[in-house]
Amino acid sequence: MTVYANILKQKAKNKKSIAIVIDPDKANKEIIIHELSKITSESIRYIFVGGSLLSEDFTSGIINVLKEHSKLPIISFPGNVMQINTSANAILFLSLISGRNPEYLIGQHIVSAPRLHASGIEVIPTGYILIDGGNISSTTYISNTLPIPSTKTDIAACTALAGEMLGLKLLFLEAGSGAITPVSPQMIKKVRGVTSIPIIIGGGIRTSKDMLNAAEAGADIIVLGSLLEKDFSKLHNMGKILDEYNRTYSIP
Repeated sequence: MTVYANILKQKAKNKKSIAIVIDPDKANKEIIIHELSKITSESIRYIFVGGSLLSEDFTSGIINVLKEHSKLPIISFPGNVMQINTSANAILFLSLISGRNPEYLIGQHIVSAPRLHASGIEVIPTGYILIDGGNISSTTYISNTLPIPSTKTDIAACTALAGEMLGLKLLFLEAGSGAITPVSPQMIKKVRGVTSIPIIIGGGIRTSKDMLNAAEAGADIIVLGSLLEKDFSKLHNMGKILDEYNRTYSIP
């Protein structure tokens, strides 16, 4: 089963998932290996590897370590064409549809498409939508684009709808690493109300309440990143809480 087919399967059952984001520049391999060996939660289903400022050498090294110590699908989450690594199980082919910078809408994609095609890696076209999380994120700064204001739910919904109409297979609403506030439940509900493809929510998720708010509002995958950089062991409790949510609300 492809990674995307698995995402669709979980969505059809209303089973919410956790994606761990690992930034190769910040990752402590020993801690990651130790904590991955302790995962028992069914809700922890994906590992995203990427960051705004990193080198391919670090990416290759961490992906090899993850493959050796985890059976979870590893999904590349590159910030630009230089960070693409085809040794992952799949890649989020990100189009920054909330911005107007052509490099991140289509330019980087043209450069990377031949390499991805030749590699045979699973490519998942993803609409990347930056949401104001209360600070200037690295992605906002590097991409030279403005995030959608957190209160402008209609703009986010129209942007997401356009992405789905263009044929994108995933939507990723991102408040940014270290966001002060996560994407609001109101915005997630608005986007969920007009789209049918899976929704990923990331940035500013620090507590189980933040995670459950996103799940209840319609998110399919909740990304945990900065929280785990401070204390990776918190992953296990978050997984248990989402497991309980899925036992209550998922469809058999």
